Amino acid sequence: MGSQEVSNVDWQGKRVTVAGLGVSGIPAARALHGLGALVTVVNDGDDERSRAQAAELEALGVTVRLGDGATLPESTELVVTAPGWKPDKPLFLAAAQADVPVWGDVELAWRLRGPGAAPWLAVTGTNGKTTTVRMLASILEAAGLRTAAVGNIGVSLLDAVLADEPYDVLAVELSSYQLHWAPSLRAHSGAVLNLAPDHLDWHGSMAGYAADKGRIYEGNSVACVYNAQDGATEDLVREADVEEGCRAIGFTLGTPGPSQLGVVDGILVDRAFVANRQKQAQELAEVGDVDPPAPHNIANALAAAALARAFGVQPAAVRDGLRAFRPDAHRIEHVADVAGVTYIDDSKATNTHAAEASLAAYEPIVWIAGGLAKGATFDELVGRAVERLRGVVLMGADRALIREALARHAPEVPVVDLDRTDTGAMSAAVREAARLALPGDTVLLAPACASMDMFVNYNRRGEAFADAVRQLADESA
Repeated sequence: MGSQEVSNVDWQGKRVTVAGLGVSGIPAARALHGLGALVTVVNDGDDERSRAQAAELEALGVTVRLGDGATLPESTELVVTAPGWKPDKPLFLAAAQADVPVWGDVELAWRLRGPGAAPWLAVTGTNGKTTTVRMLASILEAAGLRTAAVGNIGVSLLDAVLADEPYDVLAVELSSYQLHWAPSLRAHSGAVLNLAPDHLDWHGSMAGYAADKGRIYEGNSVACVYNAQDGATEDLVREADVEEGCRAIGFTLGTPGPSQLGVVDGILVDRAFVANRQKQAQELAEVGDVDPPAPHNIANALAAAALARAFGVQPAAVRDGLRAFRPDAHRIEHVADVAGVTYIDDSKATNTHAAEASLAAYEPIVWIAGGLAKGATFDELVGRAVERLRGVVLMGADRALIREALARHAPEVPVVDLDRTDTGAMSAAVREAARLALPGDTVLLAPACASMDMFVNYNRRGEAFADAVRQLADESA
């Protein structure tokens, strides 16, 4: 299938089962019902929220079956699934036995694009996806294009492709789950930012996880953007089946070679989309134009710039878009300076790969870490960060795993182990960190773990940290 080909389906009377309520299931059910399909939604849960969502859909004429997401409704011709549903669920095994195809919400959106649909510039990776996609959208807007940051970022792709006013181009964040269920997706250009072990319980293995990430390159027509400092991403480009003429474009924090974007003397430069890439480089922006200018965020900016340049965006728009961009909360966010100590909230660092990038951006550091490890190990992370650590404050369910890694690799670094999960735990962690820190140090919340043992999500964890820091600042004033 060509990169902009549209797949037409006669939806009238087609029996479609939507697996899962929520941010993807409800828009899918609404869209399919509006197209004339006979929609049944199945959902594992049967709680108060699910019942309220079901009532809204049933008022439209959609059938909803709560408390049973395992059984395939009779006469189902297609299953459209929420991305988080694991491939080994009984519903999908039943669909396979009945030779019923399974699509994700991204696949559905791709198939529903109309004639002359906006091309997709797609981004995936273990970390940095949302920031990169939002940077990309900011650059595209600076170029005067009608665009939106969509996909796993929280804005429904279905809403974007079915919008009354068409877009010029879409900046699309895609998770490994979404890519797994999107076999027909053919982006204009795609990027894999990095690869590190994550969601292995879902994918079954690192190879399975990487293969699903690599789907983003399939059928690319202009550029496959990879991280020149992460060889696994380049391997995925080599394995991809792309359209003739599609180019491999690398990004690096060092001096770029031909067909790469990189950094020279504090300047982001392009040696990929220039007339003579063997000898010439185009200045795009300064490192100071990126907020914040931490190394992994510079990498995000380079990836966004590469995708924008692949779409023909001029250098000035790259600079202006990066200058206009402001990161989301809880992503290496500066909270305050108190008594000469800087406090940084990177609650979004929910795995070791993200925490490593965050730790590499500062020194000396008093590190606040811990939570749900999700099967992660911490020896490599601690080993790489040890020279930067002034002290460590640990909290959360799996803090012992980090404490043991610190004992093995950083026995001289003082560690405070907080054995408490009450609402005042984060305040205690911040106070202990302040006690360990010296003027000029950074207190960094980069947990390397998920938050659900103590907080509803990483946002709440970050808010608790920021509140505690502000209270400390008020007391010091």
